Amino acid sequence: MARLDLEALHRDMTAWRRDLHAHPEFGFEEKRTAAFVAGKLREFGLDVAEGIGGTGVVGTLTRGSGNRAIALRADMDALRIAEQGTQAWRSQTPGTMHACGHDGHTSMLLGAAKLLAGEGDFDGTVRFIFQPAEEWGRGALAMLDDGLLERFPFEEIFGLHNMPGLPVGHFETRSGPVMSAEDNFEIVLKGLGGHAARPHAGQETLVAACALVVNLQTIVSRRLSPADIGVVSVTELITDGTRNALPGMARILGDCRSFRPEVSAAIEKEMRRIGEGTAQAYNVEAEITYTREFVPLINDAALVDEALAAARTVLADDTVRVAADDAVRVAADDAVRVAAEPMTASEDFARFLDHVPGCFVFMGNGDTAPLHNPAYDFNDEGLLHGARFHAAVVRRRLAVG
Repeated sequence: MARLDLEALHRDMTAWRRDLHAHPEFGFEEKRTAAFVAGKLREFGLDVAEGIGGTGVVGTLTRGSGNRAIALRADMDALRIAEQGTQAWRSQTPGTMHACGHDGHTSMLLGAAKLLAGEGDFDGTVRFIFQPAEEWGRGALAMLDDGLLERFPFEEIFGLHNMPGLPVGHFETRSGPVMSAEDNFEIVLKGLGGHAARPHAGQETLVAACALVVNLQTIVSRRLSPADIGVVSVTELITDGTRNALPGMARILGDCRSFRPEVSAAIEKEMRRIGEGTAQAYNVEAEITYTREFVPLINDAALVDEALAAARTVLADDTVRVAADDAVRVAADDAVRVAAEPMTASEDFARFLDHVPGCFVFMGNGDTAPLHNPAYDFNDEGLLHGARFHAAVVRRRLAVG
């Protein structure tokens, strides 16, 4: 098959990405986005299924006679953040924006689909999975519960996420734990509010809540082994008091991060013990709710090696026209590296890894604003790198011959 014009593909992906950025949709509301994706996949000649897990889309592309299947995944949802950008393609939906680059992820996977459909060079089946609702950890489960693996079977899966601060054209990942689990908690303290001038006449909850916020910090510093990674963060403290009235109710909310189920269980156990003990000490009642939203993301070691090799292939192709072989190899090795530490952020991609082996990779997004920041915008210079990375993974894992 003839090679695609990569400059033209980059222009197409940039146009797609900016259109998606201007029309962000929250989790499970991605109807326009899903229709856009499905339309492009059909245009490229793929078999397309819509409405998987609500608003998910799966495109299937088969070449040759190979009986193996692998999956590539992108997320489609936006965040409830008011954009502060001034670019022409800024969000047209008040209070919602693509602040995590899912518009770029979707466009890169569409670019890979067009590239592979046009050029082939693989033997087997590729599932292009466009997932809803990653941001609140429900989309992958929804697709799995809707029979994703039974209806569109695959043996392994790869995902890609942009990373501000990492130079464009750079890739990194690691084997084993990559991203943490996320648990959410809510502690409601109940007492008897009253006049601010007469605290002794009631059972106010604010002082108890303040003490509990401080006490919760001892879980990581004094209750977990120093060898274990754990984070306990209180993010909200809400009461029903006012300037001259002591509150009779206080709500403490936050989240916890860890990489092993045993650590998550220990954090919950200690939180309940400390919460109930603090409440008793201040003569109020405590109701504690603890939920597990994201599971740890654990990369398969062999597939990490494959992903890093695919990334080096992409970068070698970029420089082979202007450099000797040794210079190409050095450039690729500098830009493709093993991450030194896992991250305590969380990712819904981890749910797929409960069922099949896979690898999640970070790709440089340059000097953009941080993720989840109202000034963030995906760097379009990275689009072609991402699309070609996806295609290189397919050509390695489903190699012809």
